[in-house]
Amino acid sequence: MSRSWIRDGYKNVADVFSKADLKNRHFPTLKGHPAAQQHAEQVVESHHALQENIKALKKEFKIYRWNPDNPYQKPYLQSYFVDLSTCGPMVLDALQKIKAEDDSSLSYRRSCREGICGSCAMNIDGTNTVACLKPIDVDTSKATFITPLPHMYVIKDLVADLTNFYQQYKSIEPWLKTKKPPPEGREYKQTPAERKRLDGLYECILCACCSTSCPSYWWNPEKFLGPAALLHTYRWITDSRDDFTDERLQALTQDETRLYRCRTIRNCTATCPKSLNPANAINKMKTRHLISQPVEKMEGQDQQAFGQA
Repeated sequence: MSRSWIRDGYKNVADVFSKADLKNRHFPTLKGHPAAQQHAEQVVESHHALQENIKALKKEFKIYRWNPDNPYQKPYLQSYFVDLSTCGPMVLDALQKIKAEDDSSLSYRRSCREGICGSCAMNIDGTNTVACLKPIDVDTSKATFITPLPHMYVIKDLVADLTNFYQQYKSIEPWLKTKKPPPEGREYKQTPAERKRLDGLYECILCACCSTSCPSYWWNPEKFLGPAALLHTYRWITDSRDDFTDERLQALTQDETRLYRCRTIRNCTATCPKSLNPANAINKMKTRHLISQPVEKMEGQDQQAFGQA
């Protein structure tokens, strides 16, 4: 009886890492998160490839280096070779191994290792993502390039200055604002439908991958709030418990560059490691604002814009 149980258990574990069964493998806990689902499938496939190529697994990582203590030295890419047979499957595991065994001066942010805190956001092979959710490319014939988030001031190596990003997030007042206490002095209640409207909004981890991939944000970081802050703005505007919806929308559009600098390029949606859609939230806010304006005012703006063109 016990031997049968052990044999069946071993078979179940082996099936998880079976490449032949990869196409039919499902990850129920990741349902509704396409990016995470794709990453999970890549990890299983990567693990299988690692087992098959265990003898030739030296992977080159080219990492952006710059030290403020040496201001006259230009930024450069430094190569590190990592033995993947003794490394975890994610890019963050490779960075941890490099820092622990090869170069303790390498600087980057990391915390949860679970894709929740957003600390380890960086650009990997040309795409903004979080290193703890990005599987290592097991093709050892080409290097993996790792650089800081683009169009941001660099503090050191892979650490970008997010001061302006967090100030913009603070400016939208990201907390519940009400004009009356909850009934019976308890919690503010929502119907299931009202709660469902928050799905795809509250999951943002403020990793800044979306904002730093947005050309509109590159050109106007001092005025345009960027996809992340605007996504959170819409999260509170659409919340049925918040009583300051009109005030939030008015504050957002007093300087229209804060919202209307968005050109719907959708880089933000393409790069979000949590599979969110900031571009859709921004478009909904634009629609909500335009509908709330008097027709005469909007016609005047249209004529003025036409004359300028």
